[in-house]
Order: sequence, then structure tokens, then C-alpha cells
Amino acid sequence: MIPDTVRQTLDRLGIACEIMPIDPAFADTEAFCRTYDVPLEQSANTIIVASKKEPKQFSACVVLADSRLDVNGKVRRLMNVPRASFAGPEDMRALTGMEVGGVTPFGLPETLPLFVDARVLDHAWVIVGAGGRSAKLRIDPHAFERLGAMFIPELGVKI
Repeated sequence: MIPDTVRQTLDRLGIACEIMPIDPAFADTEAFCRTYDVPLEQSANTIIVASKKEPKQFSACVVLADSRLDVNGKVRRLMNVPRASFAGPEDMRALTGMEVGGVTPFGLPETLPLFVDARVLDHAWVIVGAGGRSAKLRIDPHAFERLGAMFIPELGVKI
């Protein structure tokens, strides 16, 4: 149900989570929240961002679903690049080995910077992808600390 790399990372770091099996047709955030009655502000998206210029640089960003990632403001400055954008599906898949709509911060390459909107810490739990479209993970947001995440105020702009 979840990729081995995700399970191994969770186990290695001792991160407790609830694995929620879901219908892959409802993996996209809005459909998931509506179908499974999860508030948008407690669902978090993991977004892979790429620099526009070569050599390509990447980062992973986690923002609550009620927010828009500040790609060409905060993220661009954090990556120290002139311009950035969402990574294309091919780059994202090659970098993470995960499916679009199911990317999770657990199991990403350890060299990939992980930026997390500080607002996730306002919640007792959040839902993130599980590496594929057939499950989600319910976690304590402090679990991101074990990944070495950098918590960034206003990484996401509330919609």
C-alpha cells in the first residue's frame, strides 16, 4: 500500500502514523478532503520545486492545503536561485520515485532540502501523501523535525 522507501524511512526514524487506505480516484487534495471529511487546513501537500536554470536544483516543500506555496518569493530565496517553479511530473518522478498526487516527505532523497510551513505545527495531526495514490498518512507534524525539516513562517500564503 505504501512504497518500501516510505515505510523504511518511517520505521528508521520511529515515526508513528496512521495509514489511511483511500480510493486513488480521490487522491488529489480537494477531492480527498471532500470525500474523507478532512479539513483543508489539516491536509498538507508535498510539492517538489525546481530551479529554472541549469544546473537544476530541487527542494521539497510542505504546505497546508488551505495555502498556496510562495514559489517565487520564499522558496526561490531559500533555494538561492533567480527563478523557480513546480517540478514537472517527469523530474518529480525521477527524483522521488513517487506518484503525482501522492508525494510524501518520507522517503525523499536525504540530500533534498525540506521546507515546511511553520503553520503545520499549529495542529495535533496533519494528513500527507503516502508515496502513491492509494493511501495517505496521518502524522504528528513534529515528525518533520526527524527529517531535518526547516520550518518556515509564511512558506504558504493562506488562500
